[in-house]
Order: sequence, then C-alpha cells, then structure tokens
Amino acid sequence: MASIPTPPAEPQDSPNSYVGLDGTEAERLARERGWSSVRSLPPGAIITMEFRVGRLNFEVENGTVTRAWKG
Repeated sequence: MASIPTPPAEPQDSPNSYVGLDGTEAERLARERGWSSVRSLPPGAIITMEFRVGRLNFEVENGTVTRAWKG
C-alpha cells in the first residue's frame, strides 16, 4: 500500500504582514517568501472554500491588500 503523501511546509510568514501593501508588490513578495500559490480577489468575490496548503489569498481593493489569509 502506498504511503500518504506529506504536504509541503508552508512558509513561516504572517498573512497580516501583507495588509496595506500594493497588490502587485504583495504577490511578488509572497512568491519570493515561498508561497506556492497566490490568489488576489476583489472584495466580496465568490470563491471556493477548499483549503490548499501553500496558498495565500489576498483581498485587494483599489490596488491595496485589505485582507490576507492562508488556504
């Protein structure tokens, strides 16, 4: 029987550190820090709720990150 794969470790990074940054700069910085997937969303966007290890989500309003969360 095959072993269960271990998900990759997430970067040791606080999502709150991106709030207030320019959306484009925040995406670049998140990728530099090791996030495998970065998703920028407008306020109130309808999104899927599955949790993905290594993904960082940004809510971006008027070009600025107003909220950031893992998954």
